[in-house]
Parts: sequence; structure tokens; C-alpha cells
Amino acid sequence: MTISVRKVAAAAALGAALTTSLAGCGGGSGPGRRPRSPYGHAPGVRPRVPGGLRARRRGRLPEPLPGAPPAGAPGKAPTLAPGPNGLTPVFERAKQHADKTVALTFDADMTSDQGPRAAGGERFDNPELISTLRTLKVPSTIFMTGRWAEEYPDQAKSIGTDPNFEIANHSYSHHAFKSPCYGLPALNGAAARADVDRAFAAFRQAGAVNTVPYFRFPGGCYDDPALRALSTARVTAVQWDVVSGDAFAKDPDAVAEQVLAGVKPGSVVVMHCTRSAAPVTEEAIRKIVPELRKRGFRFVKVSELIGT
Repeated sequence: MTISVRKVAAAAALGAALTTSLAGCGGGSGPGRRPRSPYGHAPGVRPRVPGGLRARRRGRLPEPLPGAPPAGAPGKAPTLAPGPNGLTPVFERAKQHADKTVALTFDADMTSDQGPRAAGGERFDNPELISTLRTLKVPSTIFMTGRWAEEYPDQAKSIGTDPNFEIANHSYSHHAFKSPCYGLPALNGAAARADVDRAFAAFRQAGAVNTVPYFRFPGGCYDDPALRALSTARVTAVQWDVVSGDAFAKDPDAVAEQVLAGVKPGSVVVMHCTRSAAPVTEEAIRKIVPELRKRGFRFVKVSELIGT
């Protein structure tokens, strides 16, 4: 496959001009690192901080047992040991040498205030992508926001009861856990932890059972205070080492080339399951999957990578 590098640059540049629900998603920022985004700098959507963050205190949200996987988790999904001073551990890529495995991950993004846009016809889901992953028999990890599960409960249940998939937590509101983060409004401390719990509650409410104790920071933005805020949730934070560039992209060949150029044994690829803002992901997958299999790669869920 020979694609001009110019197309990849054009796809990234397009993102700089668009404001969308994917603001900040799929970037990447750990302590001491500058966030990087698959679509350049995207203007941030600034939804209001949702109400209900004190709902647990009033008993309206179920409280999971400390340290326990979300209800219905398939067996005991492997997690990493806590980091220094008990901080939430962070996983980016399995350090492999012989076993050519790769995890495709898809962020199902929806912010807390986008209900009116969904009611107006904007689609934050991508059922065709999920159908293609099933047809191609690609085990995948879907990092879902709680708001997405509330908007599409039937799809959340379908994904979350299919052994081909596992659902991981991408927050409830898609607000930032560190500031600045692509213009996203920030949560911290108790509000951040409550946001994570609220997302797991939304998955349970939708009937999803294949949930795993993994968390992806919106925008990939985190620091030590964010890792400390989630330490009692006993989740493993999952980042990535391959940015697909599918957000805002118009050229599936450019997305496919970017993924194929970056994948190594043990890689985690970040893509999106939001058709209004990542419209060519499904087409790109139909190019990526057979080519990686031709190169000897085997597709696995994040849980298998962490467990190796």
C-alpha cells in the first residue's frame, strides 16, 4: 500500500479546524510528557460539569466494593500492581519479542451535555464498525463513556455481552482528569473518582457484563494527582503506543497506513467508535486487519496483553 504522507498530514490538519465530541480524546499525556493528539490541536468542547456528582453521597448510585472488578467482569481480568506510593498503574504496551499480538481499542465518546445533539440526529455510535469487527473476528476492547452507554443502551448491552469484546471505562462525562487537556473542563479528587464509578454504574444499568477494571483518561491526560484520585478504584489506566489518526479523517487509506507503520508486537492502537467524528474508521479496519494478519499479527483484547 503506497499512500502519500501528504494525506496523513492533511487528515491531521483537518482536525485542527473542527470542534467535535472527540475533543481531547486519543491524545496522550503522562507526568512530564506533553499531550499528543491524533488530529492536531482540537478546539475543546466546554460542556457544563454534570450534576449528580454528589449522588453517591445521597445513595442514588450503587457503590462497588473497593478493589473489586465491576459486576459481571469476565473472570478476574488481570491488572497491574499499584505504582509508587500506591498510585494507579499505567499500561501502554506489552514488551514482547516473539509473540506478535496487537490490541485494537476503540473509544466510544460522548460528553455529558451532548444529548440535544444526539436528539437532533448526530450519531455518536458506529454499529457498522462493531459489525465489521464481528465479521472479521477481531477481539477488541471498547473504552466507553457512561454517557454513551446511556444514549445507546441496547448497543452497550450487545457489545457487553459479546465474548468478542470487553468494555473498559472511559469516564462518565469525558471531562479531563488533568488541566489543561485540549480545552476539556476538568474534574479532580472526589469528583474524578465519582465520575468513574458513575460510568461503571451506567454499564451495569445497560446490561453489559463483559466489563474490565481498566480506565482510559479522556484526552490521555493525567498526572500524579489524577493517578492518586483513582487509586482506590483499583483500575489499571490504559494508554497506547499507536495513534491511528482516525478522528476527523476523511481518507481511510491514510488512517490504515498510519496504523500499519506504527504497530509493533504488543502494541495498543487507539481508534474511535463515533461515526459523526470518525467516519472512516470502519473502512480503515477492513484494510488494517487483513494486512496485519498477513504480517503474522494476532489480535487480542487489552486484558490478554496485560496478562502476558
